[in-house]
Amino acid sequence: MNNLDRMIDDAKDFQQFAQGYMAYLAKLCETLDFKALEIFVKELEDARQNNQTVFVIGNGGSAATASHIANDLGFGVRRHVENPLRVLSLTDNVPVLTALANDVGYEKIFTRQLQLYAKPGDKLIVISASGNSPNLIEATRWFKKSGGRVLGLLGFDGGEMLKLCDVAVLVVTPKGEYGPVEDVHMILDHLLHTWLWSKEKRMS
Repeated sequence: MNNLDRMIDDAKDFQQFAQGYMAYLAKLCETLDFKALEIFVKELEDARQNNQTVFVIGNGGSAATASHIANDLGFGVRRHVENPLRVLSLTDNVPVLTALANDVGYEKIFTRQLQLYAKPGDKLIVISASGNSPNLIEATRWFKKSGGRVLGLLGFDGGEMLKLCDVAVLVVTPKGEYGPVEDVHMILDHLLHTWLWSKEKRMS
């Protein structure tokens, strides 16, 4: 039984469950590795200073988070026109995704796009609750061999991806708690966006 099942069983009504869920999210946020998060944001600042591209990938709910992060860290942060942070989600082009999945296999949908666009020194944000998705692992391995830096937003125990990332922010939960992990990943997106936007605002 995971924490969510326990909260539902113990709750007398939805209000009590909701309060417990929010308290659980707060606990997860408090236990994050903030040193790793500091390194994470410095990698993004480095990408902006060196005119590198930040690619973002994920599956399912994490694919939606990838789109949201690309929106927030790219167009949402962009204030200093001469030195923007270039962020590209590889989850958004449905024709490309379906063509690659159909023609070469789902495990290659991100690797093939990176082979087309990525350059040495670029950054790759990998978003995954389990850390074990074959298409993310393959893309990560190719990206690292090609001279890129991999930043992970992970959950559960980090899975295989935890060993492959140059820096990872891990939301530690029992396996299967996708909702809380994805919730915290979105909080981290807005945390990064607010910090980077504020720095841009002070520079302009």
